Amino acid sequence: MSNQAEMLVQPVKTAGRAGPSRKFGFTWRDKLNDFVIGAMLPVVVLALWQAGADFGLISAQFLPSPLVIAKAFEELLLSGELLGHLGISLGRAALGFGIGGGLGLLFGVLVGFSRKAEDMLDPTMQMLRMIPHLAIAPLIILWFGFGEWSKVLIIAKGAFFPLYVNTFMGIRSVDNKLFDVARVLEFSRSKQIRQLVVPAALPSILLGLRLSLALSWVGLVVAELIGSQAGVGFLINFAKQTSATEVIFVGVVIFAIVGKLVDSLVRWLEHRLLRWRDSYEG
Repeated sequence: MSNQAEMLVQPVKTAGRAGPSRKFGFTWRDKLNDFVIGAMLPVVVLALWQAGADFGLISAQFLPSPLVIAKAFEELLLSGELLGHLGISLGRAALGFGIGGGLGLLFGVLVGFSRKAEDMLDPTMQMLRMIPHLAIAPLIILWFGFGEWSKVLIIAKGAFFPLYVNTFMGIRSVDNKLFDVARVLEFSRSKQIRQLVVPAALPSILLGLRLSLALSWVGLVVAELIGSQAGVGFLINFAKQTSATEVIFVGVVIFAIVGKLVDSLVRWLEHRLLRWRDSYEG
């Protein structure tokens, strides 16, 4: 019975698809080639940037050279200051995402399965979703002060809506014919959810997870730039006040690298959980 349910939601892979490296995952050579191709543009940009700084074509005050930024990064890293600020930022982002993303998933499931809950909650959720971070942040700080909770709530606000919307839409996009077949097979309600709804809605939920993590990181930047005594955003804000442009770039690069690593982790999770999908790979 369980195998029959899995056949309902998992498309059968066609014969003659790409070779073993595509079927069983990329080989190390494929991954190395992808890394080299992906690194070409940043390397070229950095080389031109450094050359422009060396020949005096770029103002050091306006745009420090990559070597100057790397030196500032090294000094912050060796002093332990960078890791301290980064640890605080990661803790805030994780807590905010846990609260906002968890509630978004919960409300998305509730509204997805209940038309009454949708009529009651979704209009309000959609209005709140349209409020920008910068518009709600002053109110949150006014209510909760400049402490940790104000920052966590700003991050949670960003994390909530992507998971809410994508979970809701993922459940509602499940083909109704699957439920007809499930009734014929006499599936219980819990079995329908576990073996039909969850696998079918999982691509949309994982997309929501990816967007939610991204907006959590954006919310962290907003929260720490508005008011903070520690964190990568504070490091950037303090560098702005002291005109240390290279430190600002260090903070921006840290935000970019960590954001990319988190996004890659979710993409790896998608690859593992959605291996059964027969989708176009380019």
